Amino acid sequence: MLIESIEIKNFKSLQNVKLSNLPGMAVFVGRNGVGKTVLFDVFGFLNDAYISDVKIALQVRGGFREVISRNQSGEILFRLKFRPQKDEPISAYELSIGLNENSVPVVKSEILILRLASSGQPWRVLEFHEGRGFAAEGELTDYASAKEAQRKQRSLSSPHILAVKALGNMADFIAVSKFCRLIEDWFVSDFIIEDARETRKVDGGEHLSRTGNNLASVARHMFENYPERFSSVVRLLTEMVPGVGDVIPIITDDGRILLRFRDSNFIDPFVSSCVSDGTIKMFTYLLLLNDPERHALLCVEEPESNLFPKLLGGLVEEFRRYSISDDNYGQVFISTHSPDLLDAVRLDELYCLVRGSDGYTAILRAADDSQINEFVKGGDLLGYLWSHDMLINME
Repeated sequence: MLIESIEIKNFKSLQNVKLSNLPGMAVFVGRNGVGKTVLFDVFGFLNDAYISDVKIALQVRGGFREVISRNQSGEILFRLKFRPQKDEPISAYELSIGLNENSVPVVKSEILILRLASSGQPWRVLEFHEGRGFAAEGELTDYASAKEAQRKQRSLSSPHILAVKALGNMADFIAVSKFCRLIEDWFVSDFIIEDARETRKVDGGEHLSRTGNNLASVARHMFENYPERFSSVVRLLTEMVPGVGDVIPIITDDGRILLRFRDSNFIDPFVSSCVSDGTIKMFTYLLLLNDPERHALLCVEEPESNLFPKLLGGLVEEFRRYSISDDNYGQVFISTHSPDLLDAVRLDELYCLVRGSDGYTAILRAADDSQINEFVKGGDLLGYLWSHDMLINME
């Protein structure tokens, strides 16, 4: 999946924001409190609303009144334009959330539009308002099949539920289910180093959790089932972190999985609880980026914490490589405060968050600023411009 653009209205400090021409890897910078975490929470919110429903997604964030932008009324709105796969036509999804007559949050409007050919007409395969609407049956591989598709009228069991979730699990609505798989595949990182040090039973999962608390289980799974990938992870780790010679996941007598890190200078390995935070974090990122089942979207906040600055250029290159795979499936969004990380970022990958005079956040594409372009052409690195406040004074 490649998100081409996203429009956000009335979501916390993002009162009216539109991002266009998003690349495979996008990096976001801004001062503390300007809204980087809010931007990433857009994807966390949509994922939570899909997994549960919009009412619960709002409740865990303090309720509708806390989520809607200050001094605003009406509805919270998200519009995404995306390509499901490389070279596929752009599709669109729109979700509007508001209060009903009883002041209970509901899905006011939900629309999924597919364009079945690059020059073809857009086709509404799903449209619902407060739990009632229609969805088109079948796979809809071309415009002819779309015209012949039956638009089935449906009523959901609750106006809090996303129609794409309710119908996407049904075999009749293939076009809807494809979009569902993309939302399910978003990964919004909430990595916690101490959680990643946990030892787990063998059944701890095959894919990394958001907090990284099943790191040992995922490492063991890759070690046993994808040895070439695991060897590649260890090779990259040894190149980036001096002293690390090997990583071996073992199963203890009581059925727990333990990570052993071998230092190239010593015979006896160290268990993960004795390894530096930076080593654990780098190993976690490399496992995530080498998972055989790639995520449609990775959102990673401040990956520079606990890492030696000179490691960040290599990590950025790994994120970029993930985002430009042959099938263009694996978009990456990163937030950062690090000049060293920004030195490895390209101008067309950078977006700057600033607080406007109205108190709301604006997000500006660095490549659209003529002065920033001149600085970069003159040889200045983005990290230098960030350190000298050039990236927060854009207009």
